[in-house]
Amino acid sequence: MRFILALLLIAALSFIAGLYGPWWTIAIVAFLVMLLLPMAAGRSFLAGFLAIFLLWSVVAFIIDVKNEGYLASQVGEMFGLGSTSLLMVLVTGIIGGLVSGLGAMTATFLRPAKRKY
Repeated sequence: MRFILALLLIAALSFIAGLYGPWWTIAIVAFLVMLLLPMAAGRSFLAGFLAIFLLWSVVAFIIDVKNEGYLASQVGEMFGLGSTSLLMVLVTGIIGGLVSGLGAMTATFLRPAKRKY
């Protein structure tokens, strides 16, 4: 339950932050959410990664459909990925997911460890 809540919070707050701030605010949002909802490092990375991967992939796909794949195919050709716009949508999601996942995992590593004596 905590994983799904973290996933939804990261996605929603990152979308709102993206409207008013730069793209890298996704890492700050994921960091803050993981401070509030502590999890293990792997689960926090996965929550941050999946939230932004899905968010950015859906947003990139909607933009791609609206401009009939023209922009994504042009950028894909510029990066040497071919003119497949779907590949650019996936690359966009992966890059955002990695940034957010690392931000979320950083919060996990900054929490003090529980000591067992």
